[in-house]
Amino acid sequence: MFQGSIVALITPFRDGQLDEAALRRLVEWHVEQGTHGIVPVGTTGESPTLTHDEHCRVIALVVEQVAGRIPVIAGAGSNNPVEAIEYTRYAEQAGADATLHVAGYYNRPNQEGLYHHFKAVHDATELPIILYNIPPRAIVDIQPQTMARLAELPRIVGVKDATGDLSRPWTERQLIKKPFTWLSGEDATAVAYNIGGGTGCISVTANVAPKLVAEVQNLTLAGRWEEARALQDRLIPLHQAMFAEPSPAGAKYAVSLLGMCSEECRLPVMPLSTATKERIRQVMLDLDLLEK
Repeated sequence: MFQGSIVALITPFRDGQLDEAALRRLVEWHVEQGTHGIVPVGTTGESPTLTHDEHCRVIALVVEQVAGRIPVIAGAGSNNPVEAIEYTRYAEQAGADATLHVAGYYNRPNQEGLYHHFKAVHDATELPIILYNIPPRAIVDIQPQTMARLAELPRIVGVKDATGDLSRPWTERQLIKKPFTWLSGEDATAVAYNIGGGTGCISVTANVAPKLVAEVQNLTLAGRWEEARALQDRLIPLHQAMFAEPSPAGAKYAVSLLGMCSEECRLPVMPLSTATKERIRQVMLDLDLLEK
């Protein structure tokens, strides 16, 4: 259902406000560059610091600009299921193809609580749901048995896996008895994850190098593993540079070098240090993303 390079899209700002023209420009660029899908208002889209109205506006703009050409998986997650349901219903009305839902950060539910959180969202809406399992940020981990239980719900169709555990798709496939989508949530492990049965990556680096990240995914989906590995070798320094300081400052600075939007982030994400800016610029030069 969902595969390939799915960009975790940055949210461009100018002077503290949503830059709608830049957002439309970014979406159009991704379609032209071969990105396979878009996730607006995820963590990389700074959803924790968007207002409710901004969150909804970004979803609406992205859906409108995409115009059905590639899938839109709207970020709708919250540790509050009431809010998660509200965002999901809005995404459905706006015309998104699916929603992405993170595990319950901060309130730290147990496995039963996680199940009922996601089930509540599932039962309240009609869109397909991708679960987002990211224990480093959410503290809680959707365990394989819970993942399999959730997969029994008809509209829970896949997972964005940012556990860092490359055995997860192997383990979960033993338990999940229906077609299910495994997407890596980490650029650096995306090729290895696909060897284990993944079919794509929700990518931060795709903000900066959409054509190259899409090509990596195209190669893996075609079973051309040696070529995928060689291209991933070239991209690893960029993957690493994106997280040298808190994200999405790295991605936004890199995209600003391409003239696509401002590097502006919202607090508590700070501007990059001079050293990290130079590191990103050099990696982009090495990949021929910038003119020398």
